[in-house]
Amino acid sequence: MPARVNVVLLGLGVIGSGVARALQGRAEIYSQRIGAPLLLRRILERRLDRAQAAGVDPALLTADAKEALSGDVDIVIELLGGEHPAYDLIKDSLTQGRYVVTANKEVMAKHGPELLALAAKNGVDILYEASVGGGIPIISPLKRDLCANEISSVRAIINGTTNYILTRMSRDGLDFDAALAQAQDLGYAEADPTNDIDGHDAAYKVAILASLAFRTPVRIEDVHREGIRGLAARDFRYARELGYAIKLLAVARREDSSVQVRVHATLVPEDELLAKVDGALNAVEIEGDLTGKVLFQGAGAGSLPTSSAIMADVLDAARALVLGTRPFPWRYTADLAVTPLAQLVTRYYIRLEVADQPGVLAGIARAFGDHQVSIATVIQKETDEAAQTAELVIMTHQAQEEAVQATLAQVRELPQVVSVVNFLRVDG
Repeated sequence: MPARVNVVLLGLGVIGSGVARALQGRAEIYSQRIGAPLLLRRILERRLDRAQAAGVDPALLTADAKEALSGDVDIVIELLGGEHPAYDLIKDSLTQGRYVVTANKEVMAKHGPELLALAAKNGVDILYEASVGGGIPIISPLKRDLCANEISSVRAIINGTTNYILTRMSRDGLDFDAALAQAQDLGYAEADPTNDIDGHDAAYKVAILASLAFRTPVRIEDVHREGIRGLAARDFRYARELGYAIKLLAVARREDSSVQVRVHATLVPEDELLAKVDGALNAVEIEGDLTGKVLFQGAGAGSLPTSSAIMADVLDAARALVLGTRPFPWRYTADLAVTPLAQLVTRYYIRLEVADQPGVLAGIARAFGDHQVSIATVIQKETDEAAQTAELVIMTHQAQEEAVQATLAQVRELPQVVSVVNFLRVDG
């Protein structure tokens, strides 16, 4: 049994400050739970003013990564964010036989298989519960509680910023720019929101979830990604009339020996639980052959929920050190092909701006028929008398993505069609 468990914290931002306060303020409680003192030895951080804000001794801080990681270190908590230097420091720590706890979704999405193998080789582990879903426990359930299942699908709302924006657009009728500005004012969205609203954040997270759920390496390049910039308030009104909510949905599905992983704005039936996840909340729905569908929901970001997930991993690593147990290595047991999006079969919502004149529908219907895409409903919405245009909302029956895209290409060439304003997939 070690005399104590030494921890080094890399990064003292919002999340890092929460972790530092937990390590120091609950040191006695944590020591009782693991059976040995848990000591925060050093913090890698350039900004000394953050020490005061976090309530930690400035003497713990160093701007030198080599100095921070020198000496007797058992657990490294990486909260720097971004790919570099985080990846390099994680890799070096694992190579030296140190446990690593990280919230870094980008590193785990891009390098997860390599780092998990490196951890196993050196008899330690890399724990990353906080990389997906903030305080929602989802990584551990996939690795342990659901491991007896053959999982067929993962559907998730895993970006609180976009979910907040879409909720405001749906409930308050705000346009995209106004909803984004509100999210920024409240601190939900960054000054540069690209990572969230263009789907990068959700793509990293669903790559991690799919790799675990299907026990196969899923690369970030395997994820089809679209954002939410093209949505308008009227899309939410029309979706509601049709019985749907609009969510930025991350979807991973397995069929036989292949998997498809995608992130995009999606119409979700209003009677589904995922359709009712609003505000900055996150939710992950897992479908297994033994459990059926199970839903995990909670705060997907913020200092306290994310600190909870990080500290749970720290305590797991500390218990392993105290007990002297070797962690069971994570194994990928499948090598699944990636199904291209062109093969997706689902229903589609299409909003067109067309000339307000006779014969328009006939030409559009012909284009759909040419590609065997069956129309379920056509609804004429708002008319602009000055421009002599009308708005059409089309819902299709089940159709293949490739055929729908070919249909839209033909529709765009019709002289009566001003534009294909929006195009959304249905899931559920």
